[in-house]
Amino acid sequence: MRVVFIGAGELSLSTARILIKRGYEVVIIEQEREKIDELADEMDCGFIHGDGSKPAILREVGPKQTDVLFCLTKNDQDNIIAGLVGRSQGFHRVVPSIRDEEFQTICNELGLKDTISPTGTISRYLADMLTGIDFLELSTIIKDEARFFSFTVDKQKEGSIEDLDLPEEAKAVCYYREGNFNIIEGEYTLKADDEVVILTHSRNLSTLQKRFFPKDEQNEQGS
Repeated sequence: MRVVFIGAGELSLSTARILIKRGYEVVIIEQEREKIDELADEMDCGFIHGDGSKPAILREVGPKQTDVLFCLTKNDQDNIIAGLVGRSQGFHRVVPSIRDEEFQTICNELGLKDTISPTGTISRYLADMLTGIDFLELSTIIKDEARFFSFTVDKQKEGSIEDLDLPEEAKAVCYYREGNFNIIEGEYTLKADDEVVILTHSRNLSTLQKRFFPKDEQNEQGS
C-alpha cells in the first residue's frame, strides 16, 4: 500500500513513521530542500522536492499506484487546492487537513469528503474527556477481529439501508448527516453525503473497500 504526504510537518512525519514501521510504502512531497536533506538519512521512504499542489509533481508519484494522498501543509488553502488537484489527477483517496473549521462547508461543497480537522478533533476529545468520556478507550472495546469502516453515500447509493447488501458479520450502526450523529434504528433511507459507519469483522474490510471505494473505476475516470 502506497501513501503520499504533501508537506513534511509534524503530523505528516509522525504518521509516516508509524506507516513505515507497518510496512507501508511512503512518499513525502516537500518544498524545502534542506528539510528533505535532514530527513532522508533517518526515514526509509521516498522524497520529492516540489510544490504538492502542482499537477506535474503529483503525476510524478503515480496517482493510480497510490492509495491515499494526505494534504498536510500548514496552509489550509494550499491543502484544499492540492486536494482538488489530486482528485483531478486520479488519486484513489484524497485527505486534506484544515485548521480553520469555517472551510469545512466549502470542502463539503467541493466534494472533499475526507477532509480532517486535527484541531477540531483534539478539541472535541478534550471537551469529552472532561465529562468522563475517553474515546481512546475504544482500543479496549474494539477487540479481536472487530473493526469500524465508514463511507460517504453518493447519488448512486441513495435508498434503503438493505440495498447495501452488506456481508455477514457487518452491520451499519450509525451515520452523520450534515455533521450530526444519528443511531441507525428501524428503517433508514440513505441520502447523498450521509457518512455511514459500519461495524464489521476484519475479513470484510477488503470487500467493503472495493465496494465503496472502487479504485479501478476512479482511476479509469481520472485517466
